[in-house]
Amino acid sequence: MTFIKPGLALLLAAFMIFMGIQKFGGANPVFSHIAAESGLEFFEPQVRLLTGVLEMLAALLLAVGVFLKRFEGLGALLSLGVIGGAIVFHFSPWLGINAPVAFAEGGGYVYSPMLFGMAVVFGTLSAVLVWMDKDKLPVVGKA
Repeated sequence: MTFIKPGLALLLAAFMIFMGIQKFGGANPVFSHIAAESGLEFFEPQVRLLTGVLEMLAALLLAVGVFLKRFEGLGALLSLGVIGGAIVFHFSPWLGINAPVAFAEGGGYVYSPMLFGMAVVFGTLSAVLVWMDKDKLPVVGKA
């Protein structure tokens, strides 16, 4: 039973690293699509890079939190914030649940609900970890 929470934290950290690394390559179909649909060009690359930095920071806090317990809740809270933002954008008219996952040959995008599904699953995991550490978090733990 003592390995469940650290195991969940490491699983979430691995997911955040996986998603974060994708933000540091070239253009990302999700952020390119949001920029095109919203007319807010700063989504690609500024918001994409900021999101990647926040995902990597959350992963670092989660991984370090396995050994230094005071950081685990902060990593889960940051993960919940980043993933919560993704879920909000999936419900916006700019992205949708069936989101672009790749650039299509000849222009356009390849769409799938996969990103939304992953956001819901790992957002729930983040919320569970925040709840487990609620007493250690100064904002969440106060009634």
